[in-house]
Amino acid sequence: MSANAADLAQVVIGGGFAIGLVFGAVATRSNFCTMGALSDIVNMGHWGRMRMWLLAIAVAILGTSLLSLAGLVDLSKSVAQRPVLPWLSLLVGGLLFGVGMTLSGGCANKNLLRMGGGSLRSFVVLVFMGIASYMTLKGLFGQWRATFLDPFSVALGEKGWADGSLSTALVKALGMDARSALIASTAIVLVALLAFIFKDARFRANATQVTGGLVLGALIPAAWYVSGHLGFGENPETLENVYFATNSRTLESMSFVAPVAYSLELLMMWTDKSLRLSFGIATAVGVVIGAALWSLATGKFRLEGFASLDDLRQQLLGAVLMGFGGVTAIGCTIGQGLTGLSTLAIGSFIAVGAIVAGSVATLKYMLWKMEADA
Repeated sequence: MSANAADLAQVVIGGGFAIGLVFGAVATRSNFCTMGALSDIVNMGHWGRMRMWLLAIAVAILGTSLLSLAGLVDLSKSVAQRPVLPWLSLLVGGLLFGVGMTLSGGCANKNLLRMGGGSLRSFVVLVFMGIASYMTLKGLFGQWRATFLDPFSVALGEKGWADGSLSTALVKALGMDARSALIASTAIVLVALLAFIFKDARFRANATQVTGGLVLGALIPAAWYVSGHLGFGENPETLENVYFATNSRTLESMSFVAPVAYSLELLMMWTDKSLRLSFGIATAVGVVIGAALWSLATGKFRLEGFASLDDLRQQLLGAVLMGFGGVTAIGCTIGQGLTGLSTLAIGSFIAVGAIVAGSVATLKYMLWKMEADA
């Protein structure tokens, strides 16, 4: 790798780490958690944390669309916008991830935050999730995914779609030009989200949640800019323009299931010179350190283990389901719920809907079981 190429890689890795650091600190401070938000609704009818998540989505969509309109990033090259819609993988993977994150008491992001706060339980959950996700990327689970789920897909590219986004759907349905369709689809989604988010006076008065949603959402386009603009340059060996220091070899924003797997791979095969630090690994490490710094600064750092054997069993089952589901659904509550949705990818809406459905169904089952055992 030439000096220039190495510099670009370092910019991407350093930028990813900085973004993860801020994400970890802010998410810990604001108690940001998608599963927790769903639990608040199911168990208490409280929508505060859900509105924070939706605000983060709205800000991520706005920032990402502006980057695309300015020509600073090419989102059509992102994994989320591929012109192939693996609908069954998205549905099954999303459902299983939703079940898994509920059994584990939080998604991949929440377990990274808890690990930073001293949770040994979350460390074990992340290790098992990482193993399961690696098996789904390259191992036995991956064979099952490729054989039984991925073939059920819609080849949008063969139907003339440039990508798999909502804006391209408007282009095909209404004959709009691509730029106008992106502006229109972004405006429609933003108006609907913001109207729901800010209609609640209680949420408007919660500065912590409003600020948390704004900052966390803004980090998504920041990550697109780092990997998709700053990290886009000429490969000295092929003389082709490539995306440096990303595991997917294209532009990326925040996601945590596959990066945890790649982190384990790097640790286990550190002397393999073909493996290097990447944007995804750097963001995941940044989240843990950001959460740790906040926890230490506020005196909330606490070592935590498993409560019982039943707790261990449930957590590990959830971890495996998250690993398989997150890779199969091409992302988690952050990878699809913020990053994927920021591109208005149709597949991301399917995956996030499935994640929410799986989590809500599991929460209601757990509530019913607790009441039945009482």
